[in-house]
Amino acid sequence: MRRGVESFFADNDDTIVAYSVRSGFDLLIQALELEPGDEVIFSALNVKGMVRVVRDAGLVPVPVDLDRGSIGPNLEKLQAAITPRSRVFVAAHLFGTRLDLDPLFEFCRNKGIIAVEDCAQAFNGKVYPGSLKADLNMFSFGPIKTSTALGGALIGVRDDSLRGRMRAIQATYPVQANAKHLKRIVQFMGLKLITSRLILGAIYKYYHSRGQDYEDALADRVRDVAPLKTAKNLRFQPSTAMLALLSRRLEEFDIQAIRVRTNKGEKLRDMIGASVAMPAQANTHHDYWVFPLVVDEPRKFIDGLRAEGFDAADLPRSQHIAAPKDRPELEPQIAAGVMRDLVVIPCYDTMPDEELKRQAEVIKRIARKAIPTKP
Repeated sequence: MRRGVESFFADNDDTIVAYSVRSGFDLLIQALELEPGDEVIFSALNVKGMVRVVRDAGLVPVPVDLDRGSIGPNLEKLQAAITPRSRVFVAAHLFGTRLDLDPLFEFCRNKGIIAVEDCAQAFNGKVYPGSLKADLNMFSFGPIKTSTALGGALIGVRDDSLRGRMRAIQATYPVQANAKHLKRIVQFMGLKLITSRLILGAIYKYYHSRGQDYEDALADRVRDVAPLKTAKNLRFQPSTAMLALLSRRLEEFDIQAIRVRTNKGEKLRDMIGASVAMPAQANTHHDYWVFPLVVDEPRKFIDGLRAEGFDAADLPRSQHIAAPKDRPELEPQIAAGVMRDLVVIPCYDTMPDEELKRQAEVIKRIARKAIPTKP
């Protein structure tokens, strides 16, 4: 079964199935045997757990700020971040976009820097197996991801020797218990239930009427179905149950669902119009894995949408990556602003057009009432 999952993109033995993307990234960091103080460069928005892997290994995370239009890094900003201690560059496709990263990966290869393509938010089946210019391509199948198996990742590794070292390290890990993965499935079923429109609206109003925060009181407990906060949580081999579910999800993948979701996203974009800012629209590919807004007073938008039954949220597990204290010129101002003002809203392939329209009207109504913040 493992072999079948690993051959999803190609039957050439260059892919490792890992417990999660963070687990695969942790395997890479261990296999490279970097020195304390070596640098890992990140496009400046990523999940907190990826940065934690770097810091826990005694390495220094260094940000490359983003362009406003694409929400991706560019070559000039990457060049400014490079030092003699730069060892790895990690660039993430965000929100369902696909960035043009090949020039950056080629630059890294010429500098002897390992180039890692983080495709956790950009799975499109076999249509996009990852950039050939990257040394690693990482695809996630964790909770809420496209084709979720509630865990698991495909890590493509070009170099035979590096892949061999990563496999050898993973082989020393215990195998996740099947019961643990079955527990995740039950928890996620609860998440799906409470995020249905009528139930979500009722839950939000219940907590709001009592002065309690909906997210603190309930959502995080249900969303956190796969805690990966420490190396101990990361260092497992996938269970048979996880592999079986992932195998089925890959076999059943239908690109048509992505096309429908893209169409829904484009409709919602046009309905919202110019009432709020929508980042990442400059990319030629955007399939709206999530639908991001950048707004003044994001809390008002989240509360207003939840009260109407739409599960709006920020991204509490993501962060902008702060510059090292001795390099303040690298502080990612654009990424910090996006994280401060970001709201993601539901836009699913199964979402009726009537609900898209109603959601757009709620957003425009809140935008008219919001007070612009001072720059």
